Amino acid sequence: MSQATAPAASSPSPPAPPAAQKDGRTVERSLGRRLLARPEVGALIAAIGVYVFFFAVAPSFREAGSLATVLYQASVMGIMALPVALLMIGGEFDLSAGVAVTTSALTAAILSFQLTVNVWTGVFVALIVSLAVGAFNGWLLIRTGLPSFLVTLGSFLILQGSNLAVTKIFTGNVASDSIADMDGFDQAKSLFASEVTIGGVDFKITIFYWLAFAAIATWLLLRTKFGNWIFAVGGSQDSARAVGVPVNFTKVALFMGVGAGAWFVGMHLLFSFNTVQSNEGVGNEFLYIIAAVIGGCLLTGGYGSAIGPVIGAFIFGMVNQGIVYANWNPDWFKAFLGVMLLIAALVNLWVRRQATRR
Repeated sequence: MSQATAPAASSPSPPAPPAAQKDGRTVERSLGRRLLARPEVGALIAAIGVYVFFFAVAPSFREAGSLATVLYQASVMGIMALPVALLMIGGEFDLSAGVAVTTSALTAAILSFQLTVNVWTGVFVALIVSLAVGAFNGWLLIRTGLPSFLVTLGSFLILQGSNLAVTKIFTGNVASDSIADMDGFDQAKSLFASEVTIGGVDFKITIFYWLAFAAIATWLLLRTKFGNWIFAVGGSQDSARAVGVPVNFTKVALFMGVGAGAWFVGMHLLFSFNTVQSNEGVGNEFLYIIAAVIGGCLLTGGYGSAIGPVIGAFIFGMVNQGIVYANWNPDWFKAFLGVMLLIAALVNLWVRRQATRR
């Protein structure tokens, strides 16, 4: 008689694998967090606040002609703020940027007038001089290892003294001679200092150059190998060199970029006013840096964008003209700008903390 076989005991099911632990590297951030991670977001918030404020307190600020004036002020500042911002992302400063603009304009004006040549000769020589000043700053920084603050402070003093001394030697006063009646002036003016009429409102051509340069700088930073080099050099110079980044070339190129910006703005000023004061530009280097910082660039390098300085320069233009349109004492401009700088720095700090929270 066969014996019934007892059913086999069912084997226990294997334990479920533990849930994967998520850390800050694997957690997918929300759209809001990704937007906050952009360097220019804090500046955009500040710009909206400034615009709404002056729109409310200054009725003339709302007119189209006023907007053209604001944009013009912003463009002259913003064209220089762009290369200064790229240099800051690369971890360096240029305190000679303000007087370099005047040096460029004086070179073109004095050379053209004294040699009685076509003004385009002066324009091209001024470009060479401006690029040489930038290259010298970068070369001296690399050769000596001194901080860029000290190197460019020395350049600032050299250029400031040379601007005044050379101008007095050739003209006998502190301003260059007028070149308005010289060959090539009208053509150069149409390129550097003309106006474009849109809807009955005259817009300075520098506004369009400013936006075009911002687009080029954005493409350079985000879509080219050189842009990667800029961020790498600003983040850690030694690490960048260890992975093959040409640190010296990048730094010299960034300083020469500031020189190119100084040349362009100098040509605009020269062909807008026909003459140049040798003591102009002192202090503007801080305004360029302020525009870059308000736009999200860090003083320590390695972080920033090209759009941020555009917004920072726009804030400068709004404050500069908004105070006038509001009929306030213009002596308050620097105080207002200082407050804006501190607020923007705090907003940028808050935005970055929110963006990096897990």
